[in-house]
Amino acid sequence: MTEPIDTVAWIHLREGRVLGTRSRGKSLFYIPGGKRHPGESDLQTLLREVEEELTVTLAPESARHFGTYEAPADDADPTRRVRMACYTGEFTGTLRASAEIEELAWLDYSDRERTAPVDRLVFDDLKALGRLR
Repeated sequence: MTEPIDTVAWIHLREGRVLGTRSRGKSLFYIPGGKRHPGESDLQTLLREVEEELTVTLAPESARHFGTYEAPADDADPTRRVRMACYTGEFTGTLRASAEIEELAWLDYSDRERTAPVDRLVFDDLKALGRLR
């Protein structure tokens, strides 16, 4: 089995909903974030990806690890997996879709099936904690 795709994501909640992003040409929503570049730490990846995709700056000192999840990738290859380290954190700026992101959406638990398999695990935990409606 190959190594999982190594990603880092930002969980941002508002009024019982989590911020989701949809890339151009994709139908599923994803928790914002992306793949780690060689040699990057979780925090470096998180800060870079959030700024690239959402045009906001995360405050590094506010980043808190929420959990790390692993699930099948959302492509046709059943052997590919994604590992996603998730963080929360405060930001400055105005959230806007940028780079490959076409759409931002505030998702609740009823949107779970509109997300990638690894994101569904996060949705389950947020729901169990009473943080996602």
